Amino acid sequence: MLIAADIGGTHARLALFDHGAGRPHRVVALDYPTRDARTFDVVLEAFLRDAADGVTIEAAAIAVAGPVVAQQAHLTNVGWQVQGTSISARLGTPRVQLLNDLEALATAVPVLHDEELVTLHPGHPDPMGNAAVIAAGTGLGQAMLPRIDGRLRVMASEAGHADFAARTPEEWALAEFVAAREGRVQVEHVLSGPGLRRLHAFTHQSLACRAGIDATTPEASAQVSAAALSGACDGCVEALAIFVRALGAEAGNLALRSTATAGLFVGGGIAPRILPALQTGRFLDAFLDKAPMESLVARVPVRVIVNEDAGLLGAAVAAAALVT
Repeated sequence: MLIAADIGGTHARLALFDHGAGRPHRVVALDYPTRDARTFDVVLEAFLRDAADGVTIEAAAIAVAGPVVAQQAHLTNVGWQVQGTSISARLGTPRVQLLNDLEALATAVPVLHDEELVTLHPGHPDPMGNAAVIAAGTGLGQAMLPRIDGRLRVMASEAGHADFAARTPEEWALAEFVAAREGRVQVEHVLSGPGLRRLHAFTHQSLACRAGIDATTPEASAQVSAAALSGACDGCVEALAIFVRALGAEAGNLALRSTATAGLFVGGGIAPRILPALQTGRFLDAFLDKAPMESLVARVPVRVIVNEDAGLLGAAVAAAALVT
């Protein structure tokens, strides 16, 4: 069996997979709140006890929300240190890989089925082109998939921590608003769950929230989206509209950086929940607004990943590659 894990800022999801032939098959998956454990080792022990007692593990791939250097990772939003050597010793196998969470999500892209994707823009896909992934959740992640020797390879990044690029007077005002509170304005200060809370605060500076949302609470991100989609609060509607436009613009930037003529994939926990907002045209208008490169980005297919376990699947694909 294989162990795959997808560790985010909120939850650690671990699963057993049968690697078999082709796409790995998930046998069991369990969630553990990351903030309830001091270390990943504690979570791994709980999973082995709960789901893998007596199971021989051939390989494991652990996707983490943070940079991976020399098979060590420090999770940006949790504070955990994760080490491949200690995991290898505990599982009794040298076949252990740590990878960035967006690297895992991107690894899943070639094996996703049509029903796990929703098309926002059909484009004109180049079967020999590159691809890219952008995903907003607790943070913002991006990965490129350059095509080398006919195969899509995965290149991780920490692009979510790059500078936020304001494009309109409203976004300049937003950047000043965020800078006053955060200092340097990163892309994920806007395009993330906490970013939605900041957008709520920005659009409600002189406007009461008709949905009664307290933007200081962790659950406020989902509440803002829900209130916007239902039309319950004009300020929430505007907050989500800014989010969608900014996500479209940053996705277009990524498409340009990677020349993603094979496809730009939008993943993460937020996109499937706000799919109706992504389909209004705001996202695509901002995505295509890339003069003088409109014709290039117009060729790029844009699809939303609606399989919530795509990152976990990608980790399983990476684990399977260690034993083949």
